[in-house]
Amino acid sequence: MSQDIVQEVTFFLHSILAGLFITFVYDWILIFRRLVKHGAVLVSIEDFIFWFACGIGVFYMLYRENNGVLRWFAVVGAALGMLFYKAVVKNRFVYVMSTCIYKIMWFVFRFIQIVLKPLKCLFFAAGRFVRWAGKKLGKCVQFIKKRLTVCIKMLKMVLCKR
Repeated sequence: MSQDIVQEVTFFLHSILAGLFITFVYDWILIFRRLVKHGAVLVSIEDFIFWFACGIGVFYMLYRENNGVLRWFAVVGAALGMLFYKAVVKNRFVYVMSTCIYKIMWFVFRFIQIVLKPLKCLFFAAGRFVRWAGKKLGKCVQFIKKRLTVCIKMLKMVLCKR
C-alpha cells in the first residue's frame, strides 16, 4: 500500500478516536451536571468552554497530521466516532457513573457525620455553656453597675453636704 494511503487511513482513524474522546469527555461533564445541579447560564458557559477546547484540539490534530487543511473525511470520522460511542455506550455510562459517585459521596458524608457526631455534641454543649456564662456575666455586670451607681450617688450626697 502507498505511504499516502496509509497516512490518510491513520488520519481517519485518529479523527474517529478524537470523536470518541470528545464524546467521552462530554459524558463526564454530564455526570458532573447530574451530581451538581446547574442553571441554564452555567450550562451554557460550560458548553462554550468545552466546545472551544474541542475546537482547539481538533485544529491541533488537523494542523499536526494534515498541515491545517480541513478534510471532510476527518469531520465524518469524528462524527462516526461520536455516533459509535453513543450507539455502544448510550446513556448507561452516565447513569452508572453518576449513581456510583453519588453512592460513594453519600457513604463518605454519612461516615463523616458519624465520626463528627461527638464533636457536634461537644460544640452544642460548649454553646450552651457560653450562653449560660454570658447570662451570669450579664447579671454580674448589672449588679456591679447598680452598686457603683449607688456608691456614686452616696458620694455626691456626702460631697454636697460639705
